[in-house]
Amino acid sequence: MTMPDFLTAALYKFVELPDFSTLQAPLLACCEAQGVKGTLLLAPEGVNGTIAGSPEGVRAVLGFLRSDPRLATLEHKEAHAAQMPFYRMKVRLKKEIVTLGVPDVHPGLMAGQYVKPQDWDALIAEPGVVLVDTRNDYEVNIGTFQGAINPATHSFSELPAWVEKQMAEGGTLAPVDGKKPRVAMFCTGGIRCEKSTAYMRAQGFEEVYHLEGGILKYLETMPEAQSRWQGECFVFDERVSVGHGLQPGDFTLCRSCRDPLSAADRKSPLYELGVSCAHCQARTTDAQKQGYRERQRQVELAAGRHQAHIGVRQHGSE
Repeated sequence: MTMPDFLTAALYKFVELPDFSTLQAPLLACCEAQGVKGTLLLAPEGVNGTIAGSPEGVRAVLGFLRSDPRLATLEHKEAHAAQMPFYRMKVRLKKEIVTLGVPDVHPGLMAGQYVKPQDWDALIAEPGVVLVDTRNDYEVNIGTFQGAINPATHSFSELPAWVEKQMAEGGTLAPVDGKKPRVAMFCTGGIRCEKSTAYMRAQGFEEVYHLEGGILKYLETMPEAQSRWQGECFVFDERVSVGHGLQPGDFTLCRSCRDPLSAADRKSPLYELGVSCAHCQARTTDAQKQGYRERQRQVELAAGRHQAHIGVRQHGSE
């Protein structure tokens, strides 16, 4: 028996869409007609999201999006799965497709310079280049580039406050002899570093770079023996983490706090499958844990019947 093949497409594009709200209904209708599920965000600054369905259905939706001349160059990343990873289709209207919380930052007009994966290592090895990981703490903790600064943020919207603090006298981003430093920024798939470099340019930084295609394109492109990447990369799907060649990594997801867990984390006495881990065990009540146990029981029953079960959502995607 041949297993069904579901195609997943992750996409984003920063482009001025002042009429974004009028695109919602026809886009949703197209997705539903093609049997495609997932989430797409529309905002004045562009489109972002992940969809899945039959290869023909997903490509039809991508074609519909690209039929708008403003989205003609929309790029996407593909992955295949034996099971449908989403349970419904949502097209949401937002103020931003990735929330920074700073007005008048326009990545479609003022993002930093793209750097291809094969040129990235040489750039970040240059003296005076400040390398900043724009992802959140739980992502950085399982892997990052050698020498990268971790701003220790819990959400992307915290990054501007960190930048402001580092621009102060004595900070990592403070001017030297009256000149702001060169800055290189990176993220998982490109969307956060594209927006953060636009923000940096708005703050007066002239030489700002970001990794084209993000960490995922770098891991896909660069041989491990030549790489400055250390660890694994957190991803916003059922794989949880990937390594070089985009091979699935060792991490799984805590279904309570949704933090990534290593093999060592899963050996902790505080770890209970589907219920808790060392990161969150003390933060949930007995009643919550009992609810999680019941949910895990239902997940296992559904798996025994070869049925899908809607579990707890992951961290928000890029």
